[in-house]
Amino acid sequence: MQNSGRIWSDTSMGQQRIVRQATALRWQIKAMIPILGVLVGGILAFEGVLFTQNIPNGHWILVVAASGAVMICFVLLSVLLVLIERPLAELKDTIRRVREGDFTARVQFAKRDDDVGQLGKQFNDMVQQLSDNQIELGRLHQSEMRRAEHLATIGELAAGLAHEIRNPLAGIAGVVEVMGTELPAGSASRSVLGEVRNEIQHIQEILTNLLAYARPRPPNFHLADLNLTVEQAVLMARQQTRAKPIDILFIPNEDLPNVTHDPGQIQEVLLNLLLNAIQALSGKGSVEVRARHEGQNAVVRVADTGRGISPEELPNIFKPFFTTRSEGTGLGLPLAKGIVEAHGGRIEVTSIQGQGTQFDVWLPIERLGTQLSPP
Repeated sequence: MQNSGRIWSDTSMGQQRIVRQATALRWQIKAMIPILGVLVGGILAFEGVLFTQNIPNGHWILVVAASGAVMICFVLLSVLLVLIERPLAELKDTIRRVREGDFTARVQFAKRDDDVGQLGKQFNDMVQQLSDNQIELGRLHQSEMRRAEHLATIGELAAGLAHEIRNPLAGIAGVVEVMGTELPAGSASRSVLGEVRNEIQHIQEILTNLLAYARPRPPNFHLADLNLTVEQAVLMARQQTRAKPIDILFIPNEDLPNVTHDPGQIQEVLLNLLLNAIQALSGKGSVEVRARHEGQNAVVRVADTGRGISPEELPNIFKPFFTTRSEGTGLGLPLAKGIVEAHGGRIEVTSIQGQGTQFDVWLPIERLGTQLSPP
């Protein structure tokens, strides 16, 4: 059975080789057809002239003319083989070598001074460009790998440092509370203790965000109503605007299908964007939240009428610890970006100073190959 399979394979390969050879000869035949037509027509016309004029030895003259025509055909075919067939064969072989990863391969007919030579030069330039691009991609890959290892090390260091700080910080907070109970009611130090409590809370918030950024929790995916997820985030944000002249309007999309996502994490993202929008409003203003369907994605837009973000600051807003607010940690937007990217989505932002900012959160409706958890 093995010999039969080998014979069948060899036969099939032989047939394919014959087909390729036949295909390779087609252009030569096509090129010779008009030449042969002209020569045959010329010979027939020449024969007619010889016999109408009764020229002596006309048959011999016709034979010589036909022989000369055949020789001309052979010469033309040889020229075609030298000028076209060999460069084509060399080009096919070089393309095969490049496809296999040999970027040192070059065609030799590029040295010619005709159009075929120009084609060879352009092909060699293209291969050189591919080689340069491959080298650059390799360099960038190595750079990204080193950067990823560096960030992983920093993440581990930050997580360990946060744990080390958190324990003594809890002790300091306890001491401050004890001091607050022991100080006399009229002591001037009581006002200082309030500031200390606020700073301790601020440090705890930074540590919490730092731990979340250094060791992000993987999303718990399941199919859920994104409108409901957005609505929950809006309800929590409205708790921060009860005493402020700020309207938060949510416009759900009833036609939006269920989206594969982690509702808790997406609520965290949207709440962060909403709180940033609230803080960007000085006095009266509004925040509008809309959900829409774009192809295979669901998009949630958070748009405010606040002060906007300057063009100089806009490229930096997703960088860790970058903040324009004195009370901010600079980790909210990087955390939000990481969560959305873990969902296979992205965050886009546009802003005009003095008119407002809008964030678009893009989420794929379905994530193929994702292990879903029950809601």
